[in-house]
Amino acid sequence: MSVTPDPDCIFCKIIAGELPATIVHESEHAVGFRDLDPQAPTHVLVIPRRHAADIATLAAQAPEEVAPLFAAAGAVAESEGLTKGYRMVANTGAEAQQTVFHAHVHVLGGRPMTWPPG
Repeated sequence: MSVTPDPDCIFCKIIAGELPATIVHESEHAVGFRDLDPQAPTHVLVIPRRHAADIATLAAQAPEEVAPLFAAAGAVAESEGLTKGYRMVANTGAEAQQTVFHAHVHVLGGRPMTWPPG
């Protein structure tokens, strides 16, 4: 897999080991680490190793990497013991509150989730 990181991207820097993070999952295609501002008892970000601005861009540029990303998110939920349920969220764009423009999935759990989410 050829991956070109964005030198200005905080998540690319985490993947490269240039910035610290509490890594809870690593695979060929994805990295999972604890969110610095958790919104639930378990809040892990799962990111593709390939830089893409958001999930829609990742799906357009490298559709074969979307399933491994979500599989990694599922593996994180399992390893975190989220047996009663969990939520996966992929914000896409500033109006959806995406703040880091590197595709990522939030894995949230450890408490009952409400609906609608926000």
